[in-house]
Amino acid sequence: MLYVAKPSMFNGHCGGVTLGTGLRRGLSGLVHRGARWRWRPWKNALIRLFMRRYGVDLSQAERGAPEAYRSFNDFFTRSLKPEARPIAADGLASPVDGVISAVGVAADDQLFQAKGKTYSLEDLFAGDEEQARPYRNGPFITLYLSPRDYHRVHMPADGALRAMLHAPGRLFSVNAAATGRIDNLFARNERVIATFASPLGLLAVVMVGALFVSAMELAWHGPVAPAGRRRTRQWRYDDGAEGMAFRRGEEIGRFNMGSTVILLAEPGKVAWDSHCEPGRWVAMGQRIAAPAGL
Repeated sequence: MLYVAKPSMFNGHCGGVTLGTGLRRGLSGLVHRGARWRWRPWKNALIRLFMRRYGVDLSQAERGAPEAYRSFNDFFTRSLKPEARPIAADGLASPVDGVISAVGVAADDQLFQAKGKTYSLEDLFAGDEEQARPYRNGPFITLYLSPRDYHRVHMPADGALRAMLHAPGRLFSVNAAATGRIDNLFARNERVIATFASPLGLLAVVMVGALFVSAMELAWHGPVAPAGRRRTRQWRYDDGAEGMAFRRGEEIGRFNMGSTVILLAEPGKVAWDSHCEPGRWVAMGQRIAAPAGL
């Protein structure tokens, strides 16, 4: 039960252009600085240009005018009105706004990427077989955040943080052209994996970096990437640690440019809802899975 979305569903990040590692990092660094420049003529013009290019609608945002944002990054990571995203009362809620690019059940430790390409859970977890093991043969869903989407990440269910892993890596584009061409893309790009204990078993929320994704932030940690390091870092959190319990729909992180989120669950715990098909756009908070057996 493995599916992939049609490439036509995505807006690209530099399309199929192949860039060297140094150039990708350099471009991402420039974007990091330019997105935070607060000179009003610059940030207002950039926001308006971006809105026209990608058809961004600010009617659901808490601040509805480009002039209300301090910088382009402030606009890109904009908050929504509280009523804009109702949160599902049961099952798993989508952690982000995005297009489903792949959904199904892992074949042992293999997850589907695109066009016959797969990658392993162990590679995704940067070689940590212990952390990857619970998700073997378990359900997974891959959600692509286009430039126009809301870019904050929220809890899919009530849960307590148990571990976090930051794996440095490449900054390949994550659009459909790239996922169909680059082997093991999600296991090669820079990524942050947060593991939660929930009433529906262990859940892993994987935030995958991409070209121009100049930082990822977590609610309990602050900015995680880029860190300027080449070694994988891990954090463990004791059971019941203060401040590490999160409610369904609560914000847990954000991308400072667009990318991808992969949600993993243990086998036999949840079943994807029938509307979860490749190419379908889902809203943050929308139910995407029911408890298994219901």
